Amino acid sequence: MKAEDLLQQSKKLFSAKESLNNLWQNIALNFYPERADFTVTRSLGTELAEDLATGTPVLLRRDLGNALGSMLRPTNKEWFHTRVDRWDTIGSEARAWLEMTEDRQRKAMYHKDTQFVRATKEADHDFVTFGQAVMQATVNSRASGMLYRTWHLRDVAWEENADGAIDTVYRRWSATARQLLQIFPKGLHPETVRAAREQPFTKIPMLHCFTPNDKETQRMRFKSIYLDCLNEHIVEEVEMPYFEYIIPRWQTVSGSQYAYSPAVVVGTPDARTLQEMTITLLEAGEKAVSPPLLGVQGALRSDVNVMAGGLTWVDREYDERLGEVLRPLTIDKGGIPLGVDMSDRIEARLREAFYLDKLTLPPVGGPDMTAYEVGQRIQEHIRQTLPLFEPVETDYNAPICELTFEILTRFGVFGSPFLVPEELRGKNVSFMFESPLHDAAEKAKAQRYLEAVSLVANAVAADPSVAFILDNKKAARDALQVSGVPNAWIRSEADVDAMAKAQEQQQQAATLLEQMKAGSEVAKNIGLTPTPSGTGSTGERPMPV
Repeated sequence: MKAEDLLQQSKKLFSAKESLNNLWQNIALNFYPERADFTVTRSLGTELAEDLATGTPVLLRRDLGNALGSMLRPTNKEWFHTRVDRWDTIGSEARAWLEMTEDRQRKAMYHKDTQFVRATKEADHDFVTFGQAVMQATVNSRASGMLYRTWHLRDVAWEENADGAIDTVYRRWSATARQLLQIFPKGLHPETVRAAREQPFTKIPMLHCFTPNDKETQRMRFKSIYLDCLNEHIVEEVEMPYFEYIIPRWQTVSGSQYAYSPAVVVGTPDARTLQEMTITLLEAGEKAVSPPLLGVQGALRSDVNVMAGGLTWVDREYDERLGEVLRPLTIDKGGIPLGVDMSDRIEARLREAFYLDKLTLPPVGGPDMTAYEVGQRIQEHIRQTLPLFEPVETDYNAPICELTFEILTRFGVFGSPFLVPEELRGKNVSFMFESPLHDAAEKAKAQRYLEAVSLVANAVAADPSVAFILDNKKAARDALQVSGVPNAWIRSEADVDAMAKAQEQQQQAATLLEQMKAGSEVAKNIGLTPTPSGTGSTGERPMPV
């Protein structure tokens, strides 16, 4: 592709989203003032929230953005697990290999030079506020590890393919001539090379194009192109086997490749109203504390001084029987409590809009609560949090882990492909995530087991054969695992079978011993029984042979 064609295509995409940048600017002013530079250029030291009367909408956005990372990607636990299809059927060797890849991938992602935590933190708040974020997962300039970056939505435009998946990204960025020479030792325009030597901090506008490969093969499906916009020069053009941009989208609408944040869509009217109400309440409170004054014209000899210890001169000839020369204007303060109550209600609606009232698991249990009621509460909690957690897991966490796994595999971090266990070859690797949604679903599974036990116990009274329907060993093992019981506390199936067999043998031996004891007692009693008259001279029955 020619540089002119790439520039023309990028201009069309960026021109089409100018109105969207205006919308994002207004949203950022209310909820995310740190990002409110879509249509303006800020200088260092600018006060970010100078136009806000209250920071409540910003606090709610901050709480939800922080909750995404702490609940779905907690650093203090292993929040993702490598899996394949039919996980329960694979052997111990395959599981050990997958556990090895999981451990190495986690170390690679959380290495101090990858900036993974920083990138996901920025992306979380973009996702919550604007309904989407743009992350890039690639190899650093030294090819020594992973590098994660989150880019400003203002600088990125994208397109979907026929299947609705994003496969074309154009990203604007600026770098100094010195940085470009470090990133691209070869391929730079001669003017850029000269600027790097003479004026190393000169900013050069660049464009990164990530598009489908026009010569698509089974392995190299995409093409990465870096373009020097100042000199209209292609710096680098390489074929790529994977799409290195991750663009999670919260809620999409048909006909647009850009998404929206349902929390902000619902909360924007309330946020604006809350700002106006706060200003009104501040003015009302100020008037109540320091009311306006009413003075008699001509009786005052100086300016009114209402400061502490202030002095106001009055004409000595003024007759105070005509009324006070200076008095406060009567203010009706009855509307202030009503305004405060309305403000509290709007804040409560904003908390609902940002799902903050649904993030905690409702209290379950209690002496008067049945197992069915507990299960219903958990199911209701899942239904309420599903719109928030499901897009994050499927469109955010999963692409990050899958792309990282593919990059690390190609760089040999997991060892030689010939060492992959035979039963894993040809299978697609997927990821399972630990989250409050997953935990709630697992607790619901444990609750269903208790319900099943109760149901079977009641049905046995009518038909004893019902007791054989439920596989209690498997069900109880699953219920213990999903309830959060550590695996170290649970014996393996082989150990349980061995202990059950030993207990069965012990019971059989005890039963046999009881039978032998009972038989000896019977024999003894038979041997001592007197013989009826006429059966023998000794009066005793002979011992049985």
